[in-house]
Amino acid sequence: MRIKYLIFFVVISVFSHTLSASPTIEFWKTSSGARVFFVENHTLPMLDVSVEFAAGSSQDTPQKSGVANLTRHLLKLGSKDLTEDEIANALADIGAQMGGHFDADRAGLTLRTLSSERERRQAIKIFSQILQTPAFSDDILAREKTRIITSIKESSTKPGYIADRALMKGLYGEHPYAMNDSGEIETIETIRRNDLQRFYQKHYSAQNAVIALIGDISRQEAEAIAEKLVRSLPEGFDKSKSSLTPPVANPQGRLEKITHPATQSHIQLAYPGLKRIDPDYFPLLVGNYILGGGGFVSRLMEEIRQQRGLAYSVHSYFAPLKEKGPFKIGLQTRKDQSEQALVLTQDVLKEFIANGPTEDELLAAKQNIIGGFPLRLDSNKKILGYLAMMGFYNLPLTYLDDYLKAVDGVTVAQIKDAFQRRIDPENMIVVIVGAAEAEGE
Repeated sequence: MRIKYLIFFVVISVFSHTLSASPTIEFWKTSSGARVFFVENHTLPMLDVSVEFAAGSSQDTPQKSGVANLTRHLLKLGSKDLTEDEIANALADIGAQMGGHFDADRAGLTLRTLSSERERRQAIKIFSQILQTPAFSDDILAREKTRIITSIKESSTKPGYIADRALMKGLYGEHPYAMNDSGEIETIETIRRNDLQRFYQKHYSAQNAVIALIGDISRQEAEAIAEKLVRSLPEGFDKSKSSLTPPVANPQGRLEKITHPATQSHIQLAYPGLKRIDPDYFPLLVGNYILGGGGFVSRLMEEIRQQRGLAYSVHSYFAPLKEKGPFKIGLQTRKDQSEQALVLTQDVLKEFIANGPTEDELLAAKQNIIGGFPLRLDSNKKILGYLAMMGFYNLPLTYLDDYLKAVDGVTVAQIKDAFQRRIDPENMIVVIVGAAEAEGE
């Protein structure tokens, strides 16, 4: 045991030293109120930019579910002065790439471009036009609605999708987090161009924007770019009057069995987990690594796959959001052993909540999390993702420096206490798609 702790002390010392040189993050606000997070990095002649808004699917209404997704998606498919093809060709001409992010809380676009003046200037000009003067073409909207509806119809036959939708509805009920990111077929069909325009005017303002930049530019250049990106965004947004995401209520546990012809049962369990800013974040993070987030070294994998061969893979994870995102456990197994696999999964979870991890398990988890953390910061793209997340959820600028210390400080008692307070195994939502009993087997 002493040798193990000595090795761990060496590991934590090495990586703490490594992260003492972690990115220096600068923060300011634009003249119009957008919050900016910037890392100057001249290692590569590249610039990565993201602009995000509190405009995720939780800002939809049940009657117009899908508007948030379509608004974000159509931003890059045409502006007032540029068609979809002109945007694609102009970006390809300078080797720039556009991407995006969308979930229940956030919606935004990303840009990667060369940092040389000609390419950068052209890329930022296009990116600004896309953000500030979207066209929301009727023809493109009709096309994309058809594409999304077709995708939903196709996905709706797959057991994994069916299980996930049933799980989220059971977990969140009438809460906005229960809504499908893509929307529902019947609501998407009713969406019109003016719905997108209204959503854009309400949510895509500078005061609602978080800008992240990393790359081969100076602070002065970054300030100019940030100002340009949000200069002509809508001005009507008022955070004090915006649609706030309501708190998440804990559910009454239930088991739902859904008939499906798949050869395997898809089993999912869930309970409201934690917010992105949460005092229990690190005890739950480390604890979940031991329970089901650590792959082959996790308890669920050991008991369900290694010891009994009931599933090829089993996993658990927390998905933190502005309000309590889901804590999920998932696995697939033969239909004739789905009940056995479910009972064993529940037993492993209950035992973990009751007694917590061992000191050896905690030590191994810390070593793996700390040892793998530098890989999360090994590219500008990954750092950009952290900058955007930190900015959106108002995490401290020292978050990346503090991460390892927080992991290292977690104790067995903290994990046990956090899981006992936050996860109720008796009231989890459980969904089995393809259960043997559901088909009369």
